[in-house]
Amino acid sequence: MLAGFLVGCADVHRVHQEAAEQSHAIHQQQGKGLQLEADLQQLLREEMQAIQAAMVSLVPAIATGDWDKVASIGAQMQGSYILKQKLTTRQRHALHNALPADFIRRDKAFHHDAGMLAHAAEMGHPDIVNFYVYKLMTACVECHTEFASQRFPDLVTQQSAEHHH
Repeated sequence: MLAGFLVGCADVHRVHQEAAEQSHAIHQQQGKGLQLEADLQQLLREEMQAIQAAMVSLVPAIATGDWDKVASIGAQMQGSYILKQKLTTRQRHALHNALPADFIRRDKAFHHDAGMLAHAAEMGHPDIVNFYVYKLMTACVECHTEFASQRFPDLVTQQSAEHHH
């Protein structure tokens, strides 16, 4: 069981390393891609980079049972919610107008699950911690598939292949 988890952790790390190597230029997204003003693009880019770094840092913390660190990471991810950042009134209105309702719903759910991850770690429940890591990773894949298909075309290709089987 531990070996399976560690292999899964290595896969998560590899996926995030590959994502880190890609550009975070939100304006290049197509389809349901997000069209944001430059300042809002930068805020979203920074949040996505912070989430990516947090997800990668979960791997060694979970593998070593460092529940305090896992709880801290989960709480940081929960608190990074972009709509709670200090935005000007103009930016807040522009963001609400630019972000699709489904993106906002997914973002809120992601940050809620990050809080649940933190709580599970505080309680010292590795099985529940792993469940919430799975939920967070699934949320990343689903959101990237829906809103960043141009940047992550392999996700769309994989999803199409799964639907044909």
